[in-house]
Amino acid sequence: MNKPTTTPPPISDAEAQVMRQLWQHAPQAADEIAAALGPQQGWQLATVKTLLNRLLKKGAVTAERDGRRFLYAPAIPEAAWVADTGLSLIDRLFGGRLAPLVAQFASERELKPDDLAALKALLKKQGHD
Repeated sequence: MNKPTTTPPPISDAEAQVMRQLWQHAPQAADEIAAALGPQQGWQLATVKTLLNRLLKKGAVTAERDGRRFLYAPAIPEAAWVADTGLSLIDRLFGGRLAPLVAQFASERELKPDDLAALKALLKKQGHD
């Protein structure tokens, strides 16, 4: 069994699908994951096993023997992965700056009143009245 990691490792889009399944339904065996994701992703059991092995090597999941099969569970919290992935994306696309991020999204989608209220509350909370 691999030890849980503290900093979330880089996870591909396909691996993220497996992680989401495990965050919602862990522990699960590879065949259960394949049954859940296979139809929508077009994956066979072998594909899921490959993805699970990659995630094991990265320390993102753990595996416990259950008879002749393994049960997989996340080794990293979903919130930690989301936060790390989000910050990494902001760093890559916007140089770590939040204003261009908000401006980009606001130019693509209308900011609703509750969005504006949430942004104002966040600014106020951080001392930027």
